[in-house]
Amino acid sequence: MRVYLFIAAIAGGATWLVMPMVRHIAIRIGAVGEVRARDVHTVPTPRLGGLGMLIGFAVAMFFASRIPFITGLFQTGHQAWVILGGAVAICLLGMADDLWDLDWMLKLAGQLLISVFVSWGGVQIISLPLGSLVAASPSLSMAITAFLIVASINAVNFVDGLDGLAAGIVAIGGIAFAIYSYIIARISPDYASLATLIDVAMVGTCVGFLLHNWHPAKLFMGDSGSMLLGYLITCASIVVTGRLDPATIHTSIYLPAFMPILLPILVLFLPVLDMCLAIVRRLSHGQSPMHPDRMHLHHRMLRIGHSVRSAVLILWGWAALISFGSLFILFYRPLYVGIGFLIATLILTFATLYPYYRRRIPEIRQENARLKAQGAGHAGDLVRHDDSDRED
Repeated sequence: MRVYLFIAAIAGGATWLVMPMVRHIAIRIGAVGEVRARDVHTVPTPRLGGLGMLIGFAVAMFFASRIPFITGLFQTGHQAWVILGGAVAICLLGMADDLWDLDWMLKLAGQLLISVFVSWGGVQIISLPLGSLVAASPSLSMAITAFLIVASINAVNFVDGLDGLAAGIVAIGGIAFAIYSYIIARISPDYASLATLIDVAMVGTCVGFLLHNWHPAKLFMGDSGSMLLGYLITCASIVVTGRLDPATIHTSIYLPAFMPILLPILVLFLPVLDMCLAIVRRLSHGQSPMHPDRMHLHHRMLRIGHSVRSAVLILWGWAALISFGSLFILFYRPLYVGIGFLIATLILTFATLYPYYRRRIPEIRQENARLKAQGAGHAGDLVRHDDSDRED
């Protein structure tokens, strides 16, 4: 575990150190996010943070390849290098979008091409453990893998709308899945785990970036960063869950990831939910699924009265609840986990809706008082009218 913490520290430190240089480069080459109608920020901000995150991740992977405990992951197979190569490619695609605002169909085609390359390089779901080991054909395996990677890339991209939101959600999911993959690795003779390595390096880059991205942000991750994070967390999920044999894993360990297709959705529940809602909303209005709007979850949080920081912290809380809820099943009885989940849900629901009701309750009281006054005035008119009838 100390080795993984060291790798996370290397990734975080390298990312934090290079971000000022990346910010300077972004300003020099014009990668500055102009204020658009759907944006929350009010000041043009450099948006090439993904380049610094890639550098931090690459530096961490380089150090890991020289550490005896982990070096075998780089010598016995080429998955680690394929993932790193795909990370470079996906970040370059995102940088092109940050610079020239690519058409969404061109960007999607690039994502598919990179995902197929990574899957062809060996990072793919080999089996679908649904109670028994079901081997998938190579073409189906590549198709499922590519779909998962592209879906996660765009899910993180959709949720990247507030300072620190996407990086924090991915870091929370990465921590939860790193713990899970570490537990899985401990049942094997070699404790080294590529999935854990990718996750801790990714979490480190997120933390290093957050130090520059906390509101008010000095730098945005841009599509280069959001696409990179979605890619990395899905690759880590596929590496460990795509090869599990349920016959060799104890039920208490296997339960939280009984189906590898669902695991990335669990650790990225909020981004995936936001993406699905956005697609349904836009298609119902006859728009493109990639048509921008101000109806994302974070926009709704701001609309009901949250500040940027409180909205981010509460959404982090929801992400932690969902990510760690499945993880706690490894250590505690489902009943206790369910009770804790319910209590945490009630607390987060109250925190989410509090600004709305704090504003609405005085408005409701004023409206009730006005209606009561109008009712009293109307009753007084009726009394005076009745008295005048008696005098007549």
